[in-house]
Amino acid sequence: MENTSFLAEVADNWMLVVMFTLFIGAILWALRPGSRDVHDETANIPFRNEDHPGSSETEDLQK
Repeated sequence: MENTSFLAEVADNWMLVVMFTLFIGAILWALRPGSRDVHDETANIPFRNEDHPGSSETEDLQK
C-alpha cells in the first residue's frame, strides 16, 4: 500500500512538471521571433475580401 502512494505522489509531481513545461513551451512558441508575420496574416483573414466581396462563381456554387 505504501508503494502505491509513493508512486501516486511521484506521478503527481512529474505531471505538474510536464504540464508546466508544455505551458511555457506553448508561450515561447507563440512568441518566437519571426512569427509576427504569420500571426498578422491569420488575424487579417476575415478582412481579405472586404474590397471585393465573393464573386458570382461562389454564388453559383452555393445554389
